[in-house]
Amino acid sequence: MTYWTLNAFFLVPAALICAVVLLRGHRPRYFVSAAAVTGVVLLALTAVFDNLMIRVGLFWYNEHRISGAFAGAAPLEDFAYPLAAVLLLPALWVLLPGRAPGPGTSARKPATRKPTTKEQP
Repeated sequence: MTYWTLNAFFLVPAALICAVVLLRGHRPRYFVSAAAVTGVVLLALTAVFDNLMIRVGLFWYNEHRISGAFAGAAPLEDFAYPLAAVLLLPALWVLLPGRAPGPGTSARKPATRKPTTKEQP
């Protein structure tokens, strides 16, 4: 089994769940832009730290199971993990009940003042 085959087992369901949220229309206002910014940051961090870890020998990949396309020392297959996280986690946050505020609403409730027994002058 190649790494792309393994990645397909979790990338395809993550993409389908994310598509459900995108097609649904009842999503938080900044869902797409927040996911895009998060994706760029995670992919950049993956590129930097995976290259460092591979170059110092912390882990390696079976050469017969990778595609042969690299970003530095990291095979492209390695970038599927942060991509799946960016697709799946925000989508689950929206889909699971009680997790995301409705469009245009705040997730925080206004603070209420508790009455005290003695009021200070």
